Amino acid sequence: MAMRKREDLVFPNAAGIDVGASSHWAAVPADVTDAPVREFGAMTDDLNALADWLLACGVDTVALESTGVYWIPVYEVLEQRGLSVWLVDARQVKYVPGRKSDVQDCQWLQRLMSYGLLRAAFRPGRDVCVMRAVMRQREVLLTQQASWVQRMQKALVQMNIQLTEVITDVMGATGQAIIRDIVAGERDPRALARHRNPRVKASERDIARALSGNWRDEHLFVLGQALAMYDDIGRHIAACDAQRDELLAAASNASVDLGRAPRAGTKARAGHDMRQSLANWAGVDLTRINGLGLDSAMTILSEIGPDLKHFANVKHFCSWLGLAPATKISGGRVISARTKRSANRVRQALKLAAMSLSHSDSALGAFYRRLCSRMDKPRANTATAHKLARMVYFMLTRGEDFVDQGQQRYEEQQHQRAVAALQRRATALGFQINPLGTPA
Repeated sequence: MAMRKREDLVFPNAAGIDVGASSHWAAVPADVTDAPVREFGAMTDDLNALADWLLACGVDTVALESTGVYWIPVYEVLEQRGLSVWLVDARQVKYVPGRKSDVQDCQWLQRLMSYGLLRAAFRPGRDVCVMRAVMRQREVLLTQQASWVQRMQKALVQMNIQLTEVITDVMGATGQAIIRDIVAGERDPRALARHRNPRVKASERDIARALSGNWRDEHLFVLGQALAMYDDIGRHIAACDAQRDELLAAASNASVDLGRAPRAGTKARAGHDMRQSLANWAGVDLTRINGLGLDSAMTILSEIGPDLKHFANVKHFCSWLGLAPATKISGGRVISARTKRSANRVRQALKLAAMSLSHSDSALGAFYRRLCSRMDKPRANTATAHKLARMVYFMLTRGEDFVDQGQQRYEEQQHQRAVAALQRRATALGFQINPLGTPA
């Protein structure tokens, strides 16, 4: 391959780095130094030396191959030093022939980057990355806490304490009070049943019958250990919540009016305060979109942030989420239009939100049910999630509020479109359609 002139290159001062666990190989343009390829260690001093060498060589753009989590410290150090770092998916250069070593890998990255043949992966800003780390840690803690709840339920069943048969939520107010009393040493079923909340449907007598079990020491030990782990994880979750609230307060740059706040001290007030914080951060209230709750809105904003300028348009955004149909076309024939599988957390949140619209009396609910009548539910769910993604994009980029037109208005629009389509079809065939009761 003949080398192009530097003035013809897209990124003439680009560098390529092949990231490894113990060392990193970096390549710069061959005409700027006698040794254009060098190896650097993985320690912080080595990363600073790498940044110094790149700056000394006049590099302004770096192509960094994403490898596990080893690229993160390299990315952050180079970004702090003022370099424009492009995180490149390894699949983009996977099938380039002739690469046999890390030395050639970084040289290929540098060459492809200089020609403008690579695309940078999306990475949110520093503030959003901090929020994302906190919320992902909270998600991990919630998963671990749920596993310890399952261990508590298993210990209760092994003692034939059928608490799940009379209480829907074992870790609700009644269930927690009973379990904590058991761990504290109480064994009398009638005394334990007195913790029944008036809202529990089962009677106190039924709860007492369910609490007559076989109190074995090994199962009680496991129950106490699981409860202690549950409480300990709960304290860490509370710390994550406090950190989240602090970050949201610092990131708020708008004041969105959500209406009158509920009474202080209630669960509704806590949810309203959380909605207010998210709306002040994003500039719009995403929970106004039918199907999007607080958890979904928090997941979306903590993963991508309120600024979507990295995406050229809404099609790029939906494609990044893995919700846009594939474009496998050969000979003018569509081979496949299936969406790609993706572990994108925003995509998963939107698909869960779409699933919750099955019984909604909103326009989006009618849209989802109409799709379900035409295709299978997984495809209808993906299509509805795609529609939700477009709404999220327009709300965040335009600052527009979402207004639900209602199911009746949506059905009227579909009726009008169907009539218009029939009229066009009849006209094309040389006929005329007249409504019932209208003289021909």
